[in-house]
Amino acid sequence: MAGNKKAEGLVYKGRPLRRVGNMIYYGSMADKYIILMQVKSSKKEQDMEVATRVSIELQLTAPDLKSKERVQKRSEKDSLYAAMDIGSIWLERALKA
Repeated sequence: MAGNKKAEGLVYKGRPLRRVGNMIYYGSMADKYIILMQVKSSKKEQDMEVATRVSIELQLTAPDLKSKERVQKRSEKDSLYAAMDIGSIWLERALKA
């Protein structure tokens, strides 16, 4: 039974969410597109770091493309919530097409 257990990390709207340092990856590398978010700046609010500037990119997952060729859309938001919101919309639309 233990072999059937699926190790699952964070999931947002049914898609995996992974953080590596100040980079946040949203989506699966098995799909055609993913969202890459990078926290550019943050501020300390009470005991927590809160993102104040987040770069967001819709990227192709094709390994044979150069990094600049992978980027399909790019934007910058003033909060992680706004970045996640637009990122989930971009990813849904891209994967439907």
